[in-house]
Amino acid sequence: MDAIRHHTYGPPETLVLEQVPDPVPGPGQVLVAARVHGVHLLDTTLRRGEATGPLPAPRLPAIPGREVAGAVVAVDPDVGDDWLGARVAAHLGATPDGGGYARLAVAPVDSLHRLPDRLDLADAVAMIGTGRMALMALEVARPGPDDVVVITAAAGGLGSLFVQSALAAGARVLALAGGPRKVRAVRGLAPDAGPSLAVVDVAAPSWPQDARAALGRLRAPAATLLIDGVGGDLGADAAALLGPGGRLVVQGWASGSPNPVAASAVTPHGQPVEVRAVVGPGAPAFGDLRDHQRRALERAASGEWRVLTHRVAFAEAARAHRELEERRTVGKVVLG
Repeated sequence: MDAIRHHTYGPPETLVLEQVPDPVPGPGQVLVAARVHGVHLLDTTLRRGEATGPLPAPRLPAIPGREVAGAVVAVDPDVGDDWLGARVAAHLGATPDGGGYARLAVAPVDSLHRLPDRLDLADAVAMIGTGRMALMALEVARPGPDDVVVITAAAGGLGSLFVQSALAAGARVLALAGGPRKVRAVRGLAPDAGPSLAVVDVAAPSWPQDARAALGRLRAPAATLLIDGVGGDLGADAAALLGPGGRLVVQGWASGSPNPVAASAVTPHGQPVEVRAVVGPGAPAFGDLRDHQRRALERAASGEWRVLTHRVAFAEAARAHRELEERRTVGKVVLG
């Protein structure tokens, strides 16, 4: 079968298309002919040989990836034949070399989700990991009609879901996105939001001042909630938009360093804030992750969530990693 592997740690070009033996499902497993494969920023870290969170560097050679969508083409004898031909999405497990960047993937039968025909495979694979994470973060953030919500990386796979969910909850939203293309994408998520949505281009040197002006258009002296997945200096500047007692929800740090405000619970302007972590120390237990996947898939299938995807040909996985690292992607990155 075709698979994307890397034999050394290093830059995106270490990812190469190769022929490898077809896997065989074992007890309780099925074989999925994958047509779409999820890509995470986490994958780029592991590709460089860097341990991240609970995941060690992968053993080489490695096939990255943990999310696939496609059709079941084989089952182990102890798995019911009713799965054969089923249109499914699956998370392959929290491992550094999950085998997701491969045209055939072995998956536990209890990891499968049957997909309705109306749900695009790329949208489905985005829900398995990214949609699940969005629901987890929203359970912590709990935006409501009294909130003014700042969302960093608003054009990303997660950020775009946060924007839609906060607006649906009745909140006013200040979305931060880098560059005109991403700003347009965020506005396109909610064309009827009117004065409830403001989008600021963080690629502009004046963006902190622009954000303050945008809060004025939202009729808010300060934000009440920040959902931050960027961290670093940008995250700190975004936290400065919070008023006293505002909530800072940390769901990652794409910049490579956590939001510094999370450690002190005080913004650069000296305002005390409440810090809630979705990842890292202090993160709550979220119970049944499969249920979060199911609910995310339902939101996408119903149209409640409009899913943004950045699609790259399977053979061009190196390009997908490069564009993700260079912040040139809009939405969830998928191969297929």
